[in-house]
Amino acid sequence: MKLSTAMKPSTLSRLALLLVAALVLGGCTRGTSDLREWIAQQKAKKGAPIPPLPVIKTFETFTYADQDLRDPFGPSAAEQESAVTSGPRPDQNRPKQPLEMFALDSLKMVGTIGAGPGTEALIKDPQGVIHPVHRNEYMGQNYGRITAISDDHIDLIELVSNGNGGWMERPASIALGEK
Repeated sequence: MKLSTAMKPSTLSRLALLLVAALVLGGCTRGTSDLREWIAQQKAKKGAPIPPLPVIKTFETFTYADQDLRDPFGPSAAEQESAVTSGPRPDQNRPKQPLEMFALDSLKMVGTIGAGPGTEALIKDPQGVIHPVHRNEYMGQNYGRITAISDDHIDLIELVSNGNGGWMERPASIALGEK
């Protein structure tokens, strides 16, 4: 085998690449003494003193010792009395119906039977049992009374607490579920 005096271009490019890499790596190792000196100086510096915590003012508390004073944030006695005595109230004397033990959003309308005023809706409870319901029957945990039944939804009026010891009516509905 004969050695040629001229080198191949691929060999030259590899040799040049190795030479450049050696120079770059060699440059990275020199000249870090000034950096190390600066870091040592910064670590030796003392930090600024931390200012003391501010003094917290104490406020005088007031307790309502006199029972005749009314709560300034609550309703007046007249408002409380009118809220309790007026307005709708749930009928506590009637027996509970089976669908009143379930939350309204857990019940699903699955269809209707009949037409006109005698229409009854079919309601599926969370346990999978289907119940027929009629107008003026109750369902849901908020004393929901059925006011209207149509082919695609049921309208109800629920009784919810108004927060002052009384009750208020709130409309609700259950739509026919997707098939």
